[in-house]
Amino acid sequence: MADSPEKIFDRDLLTRRRRRISACIAEHDFLLRRAGDDIKMRLGSVLRDFPRALNLGAHHGVLSEILAADPLIKHVVSTDACQELLTLCDGARVICDEEALPFKTGALDLVVSALSLHLLNDIPGALIQIRRALKPDGLFLAAVLGGRTLHELREALAMAEEEIDGGVSPRVAPFADVRDYGALLQRAGFALPVTDADVVEVTYKTVFDLMRELRGMGASNVLMARRRTPLKREILMRTGEIYARRFPANDGRIAASFEIIHLTGWSPDASQPKPLQPGSAQKRLADALDSHEQTVGEKADPYVKGRK
Repeated sequence: MADSPEKIFDRDLLTRRRRRISACIAEHDFLLRRAGDDIKMRLGSVLRDFPRALNLGAHHGVLSEILAADPLIKHVVSTDACQELLTLCDGARVICDEEALPFKTGALDLVVSALSLHLLNDIPGALIQIRRALKPDGLFLAAVLGGRTLHELREALAMAEEEIDGGVSPRVAPFADVRDYGALLQRAGFALPVTDADVVEVTYKTVFDLMRELRGMGASNVLMARRRTPLKREILMRTGEIYARRFPANDGRIAASFEIIHLTGWSPDASQPKPLQPGSAQKRLADALDSHEQTVGEKADPYVKGRK
């Protein structure tokens, strides 16, 4: 992990924008609720108690409500960097940035996070802090936005800007993909890491309705490399035309994709299952596959049953 990770996102600007939309965020939280329901489903398959749970980057408390209703979770703490959002959460609350956790080593049994960690500048460092804050055999569940999110808007904006201005500026965040997150979980020291992805497709009347929704989520452009001047009206109108032509949905609407990547990892513990040592297998793979075992240099027999 680098001592000074590159700053991709303007975290202060993100907090200010979330502060402005805190009063109306509940009108635009459909994606957050979808991610929360997915985490609830995954947590439901784990039959064990979690005395202390942390909702990291809690927004206005959607996932905290889900955790509080779970009889296997005794105590829920919500954290967020935006005080105005955090005041909307019930129960115990701590103001903190997701990149600087104020929890002791082994203080938590469960850490969950919905649609927050993908906007960190130091995801590897945050994952390491989460793993350290968990007790041995503690569970981490998170939902983040993946690289296919808003690919339609990214393409339409780029085409319009290239056509009118002769160049492209960063407008939509470059999120990591599912394989990257799997590697990051392993790098942070999580045991039994699992990642999977789901694409949610939403339709809007126009691209301008989509942009208003993103502002209502507090999810508009916070890239450090963003152009600081407002987007030209000419580019906006051309973006709408390109978007409607290239990504139509039913009834004259447009389609927008949100890729949700789910992360699962456990804090290492001696009780967890371990992979077998190389050479310790009791049966041959060829027998399990009902195929012929061929040594190096042996010429294959075309009449012997095997896998192609």
